[in-house]
Amino acid sequence: MTWLEWVAAGLGVINVALVVRRSVWNYPFGLAMVALYFFVFFEARLYSDALLQIFFFVVQIYGWMNWVQARGTTGEVPVGLLTWPVRAAWMAGTALVSLAWGLTMAHFTDALYPITDAFVAGFSISAQILMARRKVENWAIWILVDIVAVGLYFSRHLYPTSALYLLFLLLSVAGLIEWRRALPGAQSGKGAPA
Repeated sequence: MTWLEWVAAGLGVINVALVVRRSVWNYPFGLAMVALYFFVFFEARLYSDALLQIFFFVVQIYGWMNWVQARGTTGEVPVGLLTWPVRAAWMAGTALVSLAWGLTMAHFTDALYPITDAFVAGFSISAQILMARRKVENWAIWILVDIVAVGLYFSRHLYPTSALYLLFLLLSVAGLIEWRRALPGAQSGKGAPA
């Protein structure tokens, strides 16, 4: 399935590059990418990641509608930040659900690296929801996911996907910088709110 992985990876690059630019046109590429990656991950016996693609497909549709509604008359997609209590609750909840899922996969399936796979899946879900809601924190979570995913996919000989996540890591850093600049008040010299 190497050709399928390469096509999915190419679509992923286009998708994330457009997300960094806050373009609603990222979503058609994202939908196609996750549809293809379902099959790539299933064949690699990374079942959490395969199931994650179904979730991503649904959230891509939600995000597309949310971004289109949010951009208003200027065409710009506005972004915002979570409060500190919401950030802490979000991270704790994500960590607990990811661990529970990983332990379940370890017990009931023949999944390889079930805890790491569940970490990537769980934190990706968290980041994708925050991205659909246009929250800057999505990029920090994606950075963490990308670092772990590079090693996981490399260990399963998914070299194009591992390289893609290395590129995603660079794009996530760029996304964090760009979205912080797009925060209300960032352009006026007041700086982005914390």
